[in-house]
Amino acid sequence: MFVGWDWGMGAHDVTVLDDNGDRLDQFAVKHTEEGIADALRRLSTHATSSVMPVCIEATRGLVVDRLLAAGYPVVPVHPNAFHAARPRWGAARAKNDPGDAFKLADYLRTDAHRLPTLVPTMPETLELQALTRMRADHLGQRIAAVNQLAALLDTHWPGAGAIFAKLNSDITVAFLRRYPHPESAARLTAAQLDKFCARHGYSGRRSGAELLTRLRSAPEPASRIAAPVIARLVRTQTDLVASIQASLDELDTVIAEAVANHPYASLLADLPRIGVLNLAQIIGEVGPILERAISFDQLAAETGLAPVTRTSGKSHTVGFRHATNRRARQALITWIDNSRRASPWAAQRYIAARERGQRHPHAIRTIGRSWLRIIWACWRDKTGYDSALKQPGQNAIAA
Repeated sequence: MFVGWDWGMGAHDVTVLDDNGDRLDQFAVKHTEEGIADALRRLSTHATSSVMPVCIEATRGLVVDRLLAAGYPVVPVHPNAFHAARPRWGAARAKNDPGDAFKLADYLRTDAHRLPTLVPTMPETLELQALTRMRADHLGQRIAAVNQLAALLDTHWPGAGAIFAKLNSDITVAFLRRYPHPESAARLTAAQLDKFCARHGYSGRRSGAELLTRLRSAPEPASRIAAPVIARLVRTQTDLVASIQASLDELDTVIAEAVANHPYASLLADLPRIGVLNLAQIIGEVGPILERAISFDQLAAETGLAPVTRTSGKSHTVGFRHATNRRARQALITWIDNSRRASPWAAQRYIAARERGQRHPHAIRTIGRSWLRIIWACWRDKTGYDSALKQPGQNAIAA
């Protein structure tokens, strides 16, 4: 039997087909605990879960997790691939939710041998993935909040934006809370600024006199907003920046602990210049692909480090791979670019690629495939990267 599950935010549609494509059951499911539980019970009346694969246009989410927990083989289908197959059920490409559930089940019935079954990812890997993605979201929010604070200070309090190097640093936050508008710092002296910096652990190695010069040399604002309103604006935005920065600091601590507890982290920890956060990103984004990949070629394609080759008649092109896991590619590219600054082997391969006329992104992907083969060998053989090897590629000879 084959199951098609057309999922939605508030409701779902499910269709069950037999081996001949005849409809055995079709029903709607409310997105509630009662609705999902009833759907799983209804499916169990047709056959045991292990022999009823479910085709769905998703690789993650509550419904996928519940199906996996109930023992159903989940076969995810990319929406673009499913859309391309619609003409087989009619040239008009008509669409409705019950019809899509039927088409998903029928697509699974005829093409099951070509569709991969979802392999559950290790919980430790999923935890790192969730943590690093949340950190990336918070980092984007911090950048936006700091930019907003910079624009606010540039208009109403330019000196405060110029006195310290980073607007999200502890010393800048403390300064803006104490001196939220120009009038509040009008009588500030170098000695007072020295005491203020000492009290808040300033480590910028600039004297109070130097900092005061920065403050006074900034352009004078000509704001028509009253000082109490400026103070409220600056303090509110400063509190937002401080809050996001505190959450980032907390996430960094939790991520470091999760990396230390991951069973495969030690295999890649000695890669040159990888760092804890980048290691967490690679495990979280590339790890699920490593767990399910059956060949290095599949790994290289899904991470976007392998090009796309198209050959037709006399035409032959090799181009950039756009359809890929972009988070995984970005995690790898960040580390690969750093690795050439710490590994002579990687630096030599990068220089050679550049001398062949490859641009920087292309050269990075070229050495990236060599590094990815090493990661593949380490992960598959459960052996750590040996940084003592003169030629790191020896890790991957067996691959």
